[in-house]
Amino acid sequence: MDSTPNSTMNKKVALITGGAKRIGADTARTLHDAGMNIVIHYRSSRQEADELSYELNQIRENSAAVVQADLDDDHAFGALIEDAVEHWGHLDVLVNNASSFFPTLVGSITLEQWHNLINSNLKAPLFLSQAATPFLKETRGCIINMVDIHAFRPMKNHSVYCAAKAGLAMLTQSLAKELGPEIRVNGIGPGAILWPDNDMDESTKQHIIERTALKRHGEPRDIAKAILFLIRDADYITGHIVPVDGGRSLNI
Repeated sequence: MDSTPNSTMNKKVALITGGAKRIGADTARTLHDAGMNIVIHYRSSRQEADELSYELNQIRENSAAVVQADLDDDHAFGALIEDAVEHWGHLDVLVNNASSFFPTLVGSITLEQWHNLINSNLKAPLFLSQAATPFLKETRGCIINMVDIHAFRPMKNHSVYCAAKAGLAMLTQSLAKELGPEIRVNGIGPGAILWPDNDMDESTKQHIIERTALKRHGEPRDIAKAILFLIRDADYITGHIVPVDGGRSLNI
């Protein structure tokens, strides 16, 4: 998809949670290339966030900003949205990208694990969306939630994560119904894009790839381009979750 700047995207503002690294950083670069101003949220990755902001501002002056917030803090949601709006006076897009991911084996699941996975994958997107709603209504903006193909097909040993993402899928549809017509709400369902930060053996990776129709893993830019599509080219799409998985959900 062409990500060159155009008048429909020029100076629109996107807040990307977890925007300093991995898929978040690729999304920031792609939306910036299309002409948007970017607010990069981070929790602890200050150096990466500052470096990305500097990179984008070298390309186009005063086009990227950095905000810090711990999304485990119940008081952070409204403050984060207000901090994002303060930079350019408006908000057009909220990308709920920040997420935690790790296995939870039944019999050893702790409340700490439950709160971690539910907070990042469901609670934060809900309360950030709620805080952003007044501003997004003013701009007839949109919300993009990072869901997962495993919101619909469970993954062994990840029951809490899958439940949280299933909740986010329903939240995406519910918000679309409640916030329309002013705000569109959609989701992305990534498949094998980036391997987890924790070790995954090569045989497991190969097994996953073999179960995709395209027989390869994707790239963060594949997700970023889908997000750009939902923002820029999908004026009549809301309440849907777009799988970007190389066809893996056909044979999960």
